[in-house]
Amino acid sequence: MKWIDDFLVAAQFLTRFPVPRVRFDPDSLSRAAKFFPVVGLIIGLGASVLQRIAAPHLSHPLVALLVLTFLVLITSGLHEDGLADTADGFGGGWNREQVLTILRDSRIGSFGALALVLSVLARFLLLSSLPVNRFTAFIVSAHVLCRWTTLPLSYFLAPARESDGQGARIAQKISPASLLICTLLSFAIVFYFMRTQFWIPVLVAFVITALSGLYYSRRIGGVTGDCFGATNQLTEIAVYFCGVWNL
Repeated sequence: MKWIDDFLVAAQFLTRFPVPRVRFDPDSLSRAAKFFPVVGLIIGLGASVLQRIAAPHLSHPLVALLVLTFLVLITSGLHEDGLADTADGFGGGWNREQVLTILRDSRIGSFGALALVLSVLARFLLLSSLPVNRFTAFIVSAHVLCRWTTLPLSYFLAPARESDGQGARIAQKISPASLLICTLLSFAIVFYFMRTQFWIPVLVAFVITALSGLYYSRRIGGVTGDCFGATNQLTEIAVYFCGVWNL
């Protein structure tokens, strides 16, 4: 069935889960994007199970380190790579051409290194500080919403490079139906876990997506795959912060 293939492409692209390999067509990724939040749900639940197993035996910092290691390994640092490249590109480039040139460079610079250190440190501290009884709610909400951000960014922004890259494969290739269904599903999942407080992480994710999208549009006239990763990381951190703030 087509929707099964689309889900497998999403899982294959975003994670290192041992899923059956499917044929990857030029439009496979844009069709699979609607399942990104579902993959985020699976990742969040996996992290929650790991936390529940480890919590009775380890201190909060060690549990947070274990969960963070799982999250990085299961995604092979995909979003961390996007964050580092985006920080280097926008931090070191003075104009659109310079930014795009730096974004294409696989080497990491000072801005990228700083962004990675701050991202890992922030997530470690926040995961360590999340209340145990709300850990599952916030980690699942974070990983659903951070992957949801790709859909509105893709729908509203043009690809900064029209010829190649992940941005060109997804940007402005998301149908209104996919965006609507994905949004309703994502918010429903967050509501299930967060109940009456669901609007807080949803609002935070919406604001970060809108602001980052406006920034990308102003600086490079669109979006790239690295930009998706950067917004993903910022949203994940922000949702964790909501959990700590509510303490």
